[in-house]
Amino acid sequence: MKEPSAGSALKASENSMERGLSKRHVQFIAIGGTIGTGLFLGSGKSIALTGPSIVFVYIAVGIIMFLLMRAIGELMYADPDQHTFISFITRYLGKGWGSFAGWSYWIVLILIGMSELTAVGTYFVTFFNTFGIDLSAWRFVIELAFLLAMVAINLIAVKVFGEAEFWFSMIKITLIIAMIVTAIVMVAVHFNYPAVHMSGSEPASPAGHAGIDNIVNGFSLAPNGWLSFFMSFQMVFFAYEMIEFVGVTVSETQNPRKVLPKAINEIIVRVLIFYVGALVAIMLIVPWRTFQPKADGSFTSPFVMVFRYAGLDWAAALVFFVVITAASSALNSLLYSAGRNLFQLASSAQSPALRSLGTISKRGRVPARAIIVSGLLILLSPILRTLPGFSSAFVLFASASSAVIIFIYILLLITHYRYRASDDFMEDGFLMPAYKWTGALAIAFFVFVYASLFLAADTRVSAICGLIWLVCFGGACLWRNRRQSAR
Repeated sequence: MKEPSAGSALKASENSMERGLSKRHVQFIAIGGTIGTGLFLGSGKSIALTGPSIVFVYIAVGIIMFLLMRAIGELMYADPDQHTFISFITRYLGKGWGSFAGWSYWIVLILIGMSELTAVGTYFVTFFNTFGIDLSAWRFVIELAFLLAMVAINLIAVKVFGEAEFWFSMIKITLIIAMIVTAIVMVAVHFNYPAVHMSGSEPASPAGHAGIDNIVNGFSLAPNGWLSFFMSFQMVFFAYEMIEFVGVTVSETQNPRKVLPKAINEIIVRVLIFYVGALVAIMLIVPWRTFQPKADGSFTSPFVMVFRYAGLDWAAALVFFVVITAASSALNSLLYSAGRNLFQLASSAQSPALRSLGTISKRGRVPARAIIVSGLLILLSPILRTLPGFSSAFVLFASASSAVIIFIYILLLITHYRYRASDDFMEDGFLMPAYKWTGALAIAFFVFVYASLFLAADTRVSAICGLIWLVCFGGACLWRNRRQSAR
């Protein structure tokens, strides 16, 4: 791709943050954004829902998310000095929608961060309980120490954040590749395994063998009915949530117009290798009907099952380490993104107190105040957990926030369409292919995912809460902007 001419780019404002992220950092940040704890712990539930056809669902949803990333990528390529892609909504759809998207997205990040921090405490307590060690009394200390470590990484310098994400991603990638290689070897040698008792599962997982027939025998696109098949799309969509995170790193990346296109174009390859490759490897070894919920409704990690069948009894410890790594990566990235989004919101705020958050540190050149405030709000999770009734209310808010992010994705695609029709359009930029058709396809898919939330009782309330948030908060933001414009 040729370098754009000077006259074709949007006028860039002076970037006060340090461009400390290299090509290596951004590529692995993009990889880390697509691999979360859901793959290591939740893929068993996805497989149980619709069997081997879940692979096609992951591919289809991956393509749609790739189109979303191409739209974000084109916007960020045109103006790589923006600290967050949300600012483009303000520019092309108006301050009302920009305020709605900006504050909604930041709140979503905080709620997801609180969920990740809660999950970390749960992982530690559950894992050590298997060895008869009760850490429940130390859960708050564990979560506090974990959060402080992530905040420190974000405050030192953006390069330190990039290095941390690089190694977090390397650990996750290594485990996935190791499992894929293990599956290939087991299939090649026609490996047979005995019945194995997984922790928390009754009865023991049955004996079996590794082979392609575990996938193709009795294959059906919708073995549990079409409703389950369509419901799998929303589950997979939420597994891809936050894939857009790489778009926040552009303003702090060296040579962003060279690095960004390569990082985004590789997303679809990463999806095929790490998600689809991992799922196929799992089902080559474990017949998909073997995945059954435990007494508490959770599923045994497929990664633990694969390595236990391969004779590695320390598999649970290995996967626990990688899950903690994935949680570290997620919380690290959420703090980074939340800090930049709050910094962007504070920079244009009218309140002096809020505007004070729109400053950067002199030493690390990072939005330190915005990061600290975001971290303190995430820390409320273990504190509020002691309140009666909070857990159920928090689950509702967290799930509703996942519904709200669909609105933001749709607004981003509409923003991209408006950008193409504006004078800012860069003809020699990083163009989204056939944007009118591909953008409409992506919007239609997100509407379909949101509509599917009404099909199940456990997601219906979240969908309704999301609509209430859109009407009430979105309406308030639009009304406030119209009132200010009329003055």
